[in-house]
Parts: sequence; C-alpha cells; structure tokens
Amino acid sequence: MSSAGLTKTACQVYFGKEHEAVRSAVRDFVKKEIKPFVDDWEEAGEFPRELYKKMGELGFNAIGYPEDYGGTPGDVFMQTVAAEELCRGGSMGVVASLGTLHIAVPPIVNHGNDEQKMRFLKPVLAGDRIAALGITEPSGGSDVANLKTTAIRDGDHYIVNGSKTFITSATRADQITCAVRTGGEGAHGISFLVIETDTPGFSITQKLKKTGWLASDTAELFFDNCRVPVENLIGEENMGFYYIMENFQSERLQLCIMANMTSQMCLEESIKYAKEREAFGKSLSGFQVTRHKLAEMATLTEASREFTYRVAARMGAGENQVKEVSMAKNFACSVSDKVTFDATQIFGGYGFMRGYLVERLYRDNRILSIGGGTTEVMKEIISKLIL
Repeated sequence: MSSAGLTKTACQVYFGKEHEAVRSAVRDFVKKEIKPFVDDWEEAGEFPRELYKKMGELGFNAIGYPEDYGGTPGDVFMQTVAAEELCRGGSMGVVASLGTLHIAVPPIVNHGNDEQKMRFLKPVLAGDRIAALGITEPSGGSDVANLKTTAIRDGDHYIVNGSKTFITSATRADQITCAVRTGGEGAHGISFLVIETDTPGFSITQKLKKTGWLASDTAELFFDNCRVPVENLIGEENMGFYYIMENFQSERLQLCIMANMTSQMCLEESIKYAKEREAFGKSLSGFQVTRHKLAEMATLTEASREFTYRVAARMGAGENQVKEVSMAKNFACSVSDKVTFDATQIFGGYGFMRGYLVERLYRDNRILSIGGGTTEVMKEIISKLIL
C-alpha cells in the first residue's frame, strides 16, 4: 500500500503522484524531526519552537494557501496526506499545535485584505510566527453565539476585555485570530480581530494540565483594556459568527483525519501485538475473539476513512458539507472511541502503561469528540438540516 492503510483503489481515487510525493516528504520529516523526540516532548509539555520554522522551510505549512503570500499549490487531499503523516509521529498534541495555523489563518485568507495577509499570513506560513484561534470562553464552551469578550470602538482602536480558554498554542502564539463582541447580543454582534500577543493588557495563564495532547501548549487568554487597531478587523464588523461557522467545516475535517489516523495506528499496533504476544500456548491472533475484534476494528476504520475522504472531495469541489462533515466527525470519533478502547483491551496491562503508543492514543483520542464542536452539537446541526 502506498498510503496509510489505504487500498490501491482508494489511492487511485483520491491521491495521485504529487500527493504521494508530499506524503513521502512529510513521512521522512516525521521520522527525522518528530518521532525520535516525542516521548521527551510529551514529558516537557511542549516541543521546540524551531519545528514550526522547519515545517515552513519545507513548505509544509503553506500547502493549499495562496502563492502570493508564500503558499504552495495543493488541493484538500494534499493537506490530508500531510496531516496523516504528521499523525504518524505518534503525538496528537504535536499535530494539534503545529496545526493551529490551519484554524487561525483561514478567516484571514477568506476575508482579510492584502495588507492583512502580508502581515498575518505570510510569516505564519514561513514558520516565523505562530498563529492561534481564540473562540472558546470559560462561560460558553460550544455556545459561540453568546461569547462575552467585548471590543468597544474607540477612535482608530477597539478596546478588548474578556478571556478565552482551552486555546492551543496559546503560550507561544504571536497572534490570535480572536472572536469578540462588537455589537449586540447573539450571533449578529460578533467580529474577528487579529490580536498580537505583545499588545499591552494581553496575558496568559500557565499551561493548563491536560489528560492528553500533552505536547501541546494550552492556556487561558486574558484581555485587559487591550487597544487593538481597527485595521486588524478581519472582514466586516459583526459578520464574525458566519466566518466562525465557515471555519468550523475545515476544522471538523481536520479532526476527522486525526480520529481516523488514531484508529489506523491503534489497529496496526494491535495486529502487530496480537501476532507477537502469546497466551495459553498460542499467539493472541490464534484466538477467534481477537481475530473478530481486529476484523471489526479494521472494518470501522476503513468505513470512517472512506466517508471522510468523500466529504473532503465534495468540500474541495466547493459543495456545502455542513451536515455531512458533522456526520463524518461524529462517526470518525465514535469509531476512534471504540478502536482505542479495543486496542487497549488487546494490549491488556501494557495498554495502560506509558511508553506504549496505544496508551497515548487512548488519552489523546478523548478530546476529539469535544473539540471543534461536541458530539451533541454535531447532532443538533444534523437534526436541524434533516428535519
């Protein structure tokens, strides 16, 4: 197979020679620059900032973004192969932090002006700046329409007050694509500002301690009378909620890919372990209960991945896939929930031990059905669109 767990037919449908060239390049990068150090980064709770620059120098940050700002031409599947191979590093925390640009800069790409793209997009693609997205608040969670952080116009500036939480890359970000309230209550009063983290009045907490994604730096953000230039407003004032909803589609696709790769790697580790591990005088794979468990894991993983690819293809063709990507996220996460559980069960006590990939994936997996919109929110979206 030329791709991660894919059949030859699937590769021919979605991936061509250029895609496989990118896959190979990212795979080599991961083997050299990520895999040997992941355990240390997990313990440290972060990875070296230089990794962003290395990614930028090789053009990996830039895949699918406009060439005028340092981007590299590529379709949705070019981004997919890069994301899948980064997952092969074995730490979804590393993937999450490296990937914050893909949720932070799309609003700038889609709605920013040329000057904003030069300031806030080009250096991020080059790996010289780190971009994060600031939406979730302590009081709101998934209730984006009722966010509380305010931005009051004062001449040529907005005065920003409030806070954000669970922000990936927060402790090292140079800029935050931040959702703020510039108008009245509800969805129609929200805007996007790019807030640079050297702005007076901006502060962060210490890194939040998490169950999984240990190598990602996550923190709370605080804004205390931060004066942000009006020129940092992305798109139109009070249109931010619609930009957020647009952005969620690509973020949910990214989470689908992460969930599917979590399942794929757990499946691979389980097959290998079942062949090697002996119990009661024969290998675990010699027991029907193990073989059937592996067969079910493989079937679900294949189905989930194919569903994700189909949705990605339609998104790449410009089709509205709000319902379908919500379905794909829920399905991919339900599959990864089961596959990580079953993989840990196959490994027995070793599946509960640090140092085993399935143990880390089991922990890292839990956030996937929460981030980017919870399972329950996805079901609400789906139900509204089918009723």
